[in-house]
Amino acid sequence: MSGRQPRNVVLTGFMGCGKSSVGRLVGDALQRPFVDMDLELAERFGMSIPEVFSVRGEAAFREAESDLVRELSQQRGLVVATGGGALVDADNRRVLEATSRLIRLVAAPDTLWQRVSRGSGRPMLDSEDRRVRFDALLAEREPHYRRIPHQVDSTNLSVSESAAAVVRLVRELEAVDERCLTVEHPSGHYPVFVTRGGLRSLAAYLRSRSISGPVAAIGDSHTGPLLGESVVSGLRDAGLSASLLAFPAGEEHKTLASVESLVTGMVRAGLGRDCTVVALGGGVVGDTAGLVASLYMRGVPLVQIPTTLLAAFDSSVGAKVAVDLPAGKNLVGAFKQPELVLIDADVMDTLPEEERRSGLAEAVKHGVIADPVLFAMLEQGTFDLVEVIERSVRVKAAVVEEDPHERGRRAVLNLGHTFGHAYETLSGYALRHGEGVAIGMMLSARLACRRGLCSGALVTRLQSCLSAIGLPTVPAPHPAEAVVAAMRADKKRMAGRLRLVLPLELGDVRVFDDVGEDELVALLATAQG
Repeated sequence: MSGRQPRNVVLTGFMGCGKSSVGRLVGDALQRPFVDMDLELAERFGMSIPEVFSVRGEAAFREAESDLVRELSQQRGLVVATGGGALVDADNRRVLEATSRLIRLVAAPDTLWQRVSRGSGRPMLDSEDRRVRFDALLAEREPHYRRIPHQVDSTNLSVSESAAAVVRLVRELEAVDERCLTVEHPSGHYPVFVTRGGLRSLAAYLRSRSISGPVAAIGDSHTGPLLGESVVSGLRDAGLSASLLAFPAGEEHKTLASVESLVTGMVRAGLGRDCTVVALGGGVVGDTAGLVASLYMRGVPLVQIPTTLLAAFDSSVGAKVAVDLPAGKNLVGAFKQPELVLIDADVMDTLPEEERRSGLAEAVKHGVIADPVLFAMLEQGTFDLVEVIERSVRVKAAVVEEDPHERGRRAVLNLGHTFGHAYETLSGYALRHGEGVAIGMMLSARLACRRGLCSGALVTRLQSCLSAIGLPTVPAPHPAEAVVAAMRADKKRMAGRLRLVLPLELGDVRVFDDVGEDELVALLATAQG
């Protein structure tokens, strides 16, 4: 956050976790003003919190609490301890996330109960069986607490030790500009950190998600030497055991043979079920390492660290991992939810221009699917990369949350992919994935226009946007029949029929399964270069 006032540090968690006691020590250590929200609210009401609940009611308290959240979000450089229910409210979390680093203090339920049961003045435990009410309230709030980006376990720590852990985390992330999104899935959720400088603080991010065991950092022959060695060295310096494994770079090596080689390397490194796989690279690395994580010893935790824009926008979010077969792309795979995704825009700035352009194709796709503002930013050519990444990931996250296993809505993310994969296959994968998606989007838009589903103006805008970025809009002149044959191998076919995503207007795309091969041949005959 160089050149700007520091973010607030906001401590939250269930009653008994030590928010107030720890917060005071953190404020002293960081030399920042400390605000205890409950004490501040009690002063404003002119009565204790239990009295507020008794006299004014919980609704009045929560309204005042939200007002105070908005006030604090306008300030900088504070250490804040919230009440236990303050950030259960999603709106309160969103307000504070914009200007604060949110940290949850975690403790085992029995530890929390021991701390709480020694005192009184807990209005939320005002019942005859306090332990039953305690357990029920903790279970109710736990899903909300888990959405807090950073977590510090205070179960076996004293107040001073907990404060030291928080201070360490804050200082390690002090220079990191961070935005956090949460992706929901059927068995939980995971954070996506969109940062500048986050990779240098990887150990802090892992610890803040309770990852402390051995790490298997998996890269390819490009990212291994460029980033992997320094990442592993940094993890070791931070006290984590880490091993670096790599496989040859390139889509042609996204194979079961590479998976077997990596698994063998993990066995030789002595890694057990307590290890975590960190995928460090582009989409090929993320897919391959992700499949390794889903298979190794029947599954170990996965962390995705995309190093290309394409991977940041697309493959790192959504849990789909796979490798290719000679018969087609991504035919052997699984759904593997990551523990976290860490995106560092500083790494993206080092990409070759052709890789940057290829990655932006996915951002354009997300703009067409659900974010006309994002599309306009890319169309105009002047944009903040972190904002583009964040908006694009939000589109992807919203779709995969609605349809985590690709049984409905998620199919819209395949805009341009069925055409694009066919051209990638026919090129022997010399065509970059983003280039294939760009060509596929243009063909989809032209098909939609031919069907009267969208205007010619949309086709023109899409072509202008892609051309301005430097992406191809006209496919190579492969025989139309060969393209259709390659499309038949696409794994997205249902009941033997192709499913194509066609744009109707910006922000509105639909899935169609009634496109015949004759219609495709006619389209390709007029569209290919």
